[in-house]
Amino acid sequence: MKYALVTGASRGIGAAVAREFARRGWGVAVNYLHSERQARELAEELAGMGVPALAVRADVANRAQVGEMVDNVLEKFCQLDILVCNAGVSESGLIGQIDEERWRRLFAVNVDGVHHCCQAVLPHMIGRKAGSIVTVSSMWGQVGASCEVAYSAAKGAVIAYTKALAKELGPSNIRVNCVAPGVIDTQMNAQLDAAALADLAEQTPLGRIGRPEEVAQVVAFLGGDEASFLTGQVVAPNGGLVV
Repeated sequence: MKYALVTGASRGIGAAVAREFARRGWGVAVNYLHSERQARELAEELAGMGVPALAVRADVANRAQVGEMVDNVLEKFCQLDILVCNAGVSESGLIGQIDEERWRRLFAVNVDGVHHCCQAVLPHMIGRKAGSIVTVSSMWGQVGASCEVAYSAAKGAVIAYTKALAKELGPSNIRVNCVAPGVIDTQMNAQLDAAALADLAEQTPLGRIGRPEEVAQVVAFLGGDEASFLTGQVVAPNGGLVV
């Protein structure tokens, strides 16, 4: 059995990833920060599917909390095969309107959070000479978006981090890949009104926005043995909006 830790897993893409992992028979640690009820209910749902599951709280921007979380997961599961760095926050608006606090928080969660989680799991994975890490970026990390400069910069950093880490960890038989979703039907995009979503769907060659479950299947593929010769790659489930 494989065991996974999914950050930001109480809802959206993270929750879909946790469910997909459970369907494959993998144990799952569901990380959350604020949504305790949703995380615990999800862990109970996964346990009902016959796999080990637990909810673990940590702010990924806090190195100490991440270290404690990983220790708790390893104590429960005894091994960790897959790390999914999914926790993230978004920020939109003109770059001149984003204050220092919001800029720092964006990078603390989206970039530092990935770094803290990777650093925390690596001693275990390197010791076993095995493991798969999947980071979650965005299509805007690939090409940039007007009025989302800070978010684009942070998600671009995740892509660069993923590629460099893959080269560093390859000799230890640890794979590191990135998923860069397009417009997905999640709470993060709930701020967009119906007209904006319809416009984005029209711009997408496949003619619709994506579902969290479609991203989850990509993450599971990268995390599993089917992708055993893939590392340092960016896979972009975006309906063709960015090619």
